[in-house]
Amino acid sequence: MARITTPFDFSSTAADVITGIDLSGRRAVVTGGGSGIGLETARTLAGAGADVTLAVRRPGAAEMAASDINAAIGSTRVRVAALDVADQDSVDAFVRTWRGPLHLLINNAGVMALPALERTVQGWEMQFATNHLGHLALATGLQPALAQEGARIVALSSSGHLISPVVFDDINFNYRPYDPLLAYGQSKTATVLFAVAATNHWARDGITANAVMPGAIATNLQRHTGGLRTPAERRKTPQQGAATTITAATSPLLEGIGGRYFEDNNEAVHVHDGNGWASGVAPYALDPDNAERLWTASDRLLSTSA
Repeated sequence: MARITTPFDFSSTAADVITGIDLSGRRAVVTGGGSGIGLETARTLAGAGADVTLAVRRPGAAEMAASDINAAIGSTRVRVAALDVADQDSVDAFVRTWRGPLHLLINNAGVMALPALERTVQGWEMQFATNHLGHLALATGLQPALAQEGARIVALSSSGHLISPVVFDDINFNYRPYDPLLAYGQSKTATVLFAVAATNHWARDGITANAVMPGAIATNLQRHTGGLRTPAERRKTPQQGAATTITAATSPLLEGIGGRYFEDNNEAVHVHDGNGWASGVAPYALDPDNAERLWTASDRLLSTSA
């Protein structure tokens, strides 16, 4: 497979990437779309004509953001809906209320490096549950809507996936000591494997999924790590951080393409060491056998929680 490259790079913004693209009549869901790069993603999609749902844990806090976007675009195309991807009842409720086709699903919500082991009511480790399992359940529930007119899914990963593969024998840290960054790395590897497996399972329905590394952006995500420690020259603004998501969601170069990992608006190269989280994608995160194994294991976990 040829590596996909675009005219855009590290410094490009979401506005740069969306130039010339018309999303009129398209519908998008952005999880965690009320702040940070999720908000910039939603703003960019709405500005290009899409109807956008901000799917957030705290709808009240996101209403002002939606109002600001609607005022700026002179429309009411942005709405807010309640969704906590770590709560399976919340995911189910969101899915039940969705009507009609869905063209873009942006799995943006996430947590990072929770300092102490936290579990959902099902006993799942919270970072794995939030960053991967909840979004898998959401995508699976919305699959009929995604298949109606063909859709793209964008799964937000991280260079943190280079810290750890998915440890299948102890995903939920039942036996090994909990480590915040190992748990985070595993969960972000899982988001890449989700994109691989979702494309394998659903491409025949016109659905493709890709994973993206947005870059180092100072947002609330780093509240448990003491803030952003990346060198200044490698930091991005939220507008730059949203760019790779927009590339994966809208670029004509990715039509029919799925199961890949993008950073700085281009497909990442494979790396075979952690390289200090610098760049690239680990082969284990794109391995189709790992992806299928995770899909099966995740489906089993979700099924037993129903």
